[in-house]
Amino acid sequence: MLSTRSVFQEIRRDPRAFQLLLSIAAKGETQGGWENERIAALTPDPVLARKVRRHGADETKHGLMFAKLLRKAGLDAVPVPADADYCMLLERRGIGLPHGRLGRDEPLGLEEILQYLVHSKVTEERAFDEVNRLLRVFGGDAELAPSLRVIAEDETNHLAYAHEELLRLSGQGHGDRIARMLKSYALAEIRVYRDVGLAFVRHMAALLGWSGPKQWLLKLGVSAAYILERTLVWRRLAALRPPLRSNAMGS
Repeated sequence: MLSTRSVFQEIRRDPRAFQLLLSIAAKGETQGGWENERIAALTPDPVLARKVRRHGADETKHGLMFAKLLRKAGLDAVPVPADADYCMLLERRGIGLPHGRLGRDEPLGLEEILQYLVHSKVTEERAFDEVNRLLRVFGGDAELAPSLRVIAEDETNHLAYAHEELLRLSGQGHGDRIARMLKSYALAEIRVYRDVGLAFVRHMAALLGWSGPKQWLLKLGVSAAYILERTLVWRRLAALRPPLRSNAMGS
């Protein structure tokens, strides 16, 4: 039976496929850590800066956890294919703050803070969904499950904090701008996620020797999910709601 569980269990059993999966995860988290650290350094509001810095520390920690899982499996990290690099593809679509901007030692303005927080909100929704999907698949895996539970707990905090900060700024008169940005970013993220999903299938097919019909079915599933998200799910990605946890990143 072709299911998310069966596909990921197949990847788990194959060293090269598992190596690529963890390498993709480690790179994304490590890059997110660097970005948040730079944003914290450029954020004029010291309270928000502390929260962003903690967010960055969590992301860096996650990258180290995935790297440790690679080492425990006797594997080294491999380069992430450009067509499967979620973070860089988002940047190319103008989502979030570009690396060139983060390299300049100039305080962020309000518009840039909004860009950062909207980017965080949309991508943390995705991260929250993804890590919980992996937990459903690997919840009984003695090596993977403990790390995934730690990461899932952190992603809950990140998502709560993104909602909380955007609601705070909406209450200060920026609600219309935030709503427009959320819709634009959500629709762009959905397309990037589709493109990365198709690339992921191609690269795993090459490693695992998947048949043409199996690849076709998996790509069809990715495309069908894209249509559903483009039609309905974007509203959840773009919606603000009271956070599950208050001041989740403030302690």
